[in-house]
Amino acid sequence: MSTTIEQERSLYALQKVIDITAEAKDFTKLVTGLPAMILQNGFGQTLAFLLAKGTKDGKASHHEKHILAFDVIAGWLAQQQLLHKTSHSSIMEELSKMEQRDYLAAQQEALKILEWVKRYANADLSSR
Repeated sequence: MSTTIEQERSLYALQKVIDITAEAKDFTKLVTGLPAMILQNGFGQTLAFLLAKGTKDGKASHHEKHILAFDVIAGWLAQQQLLHKTSHSSIMEELSKMEQRDYLAAQQEALKILEWVKRYANADLSSR
């Protein structure tokens, strides 16, 4: 039995939102605004913003909402083979060196996964 890419996005987003702990209190509010931020400021700039906001004293907190959002996006893009690096800095470097068509494909896929993440986050599934 095969599934559609939309079903795969839905399942990935659902699993990620369910896994998010109560420590990420304003995660829903953050992810709701991310698509607009990407379209207004750019994909790379938005990811850099997430890293900057989620980093204290030079260390990223993996329970912080900004880092969680970054990791959800990067994880999906890696699963779709649009990204190949794993560390935050290497992901940013990879994005900076991408050809335009690959960068735009990654941006479009990020926007699509964020739509599912927003839906599930707004359904408050993370607290169940």
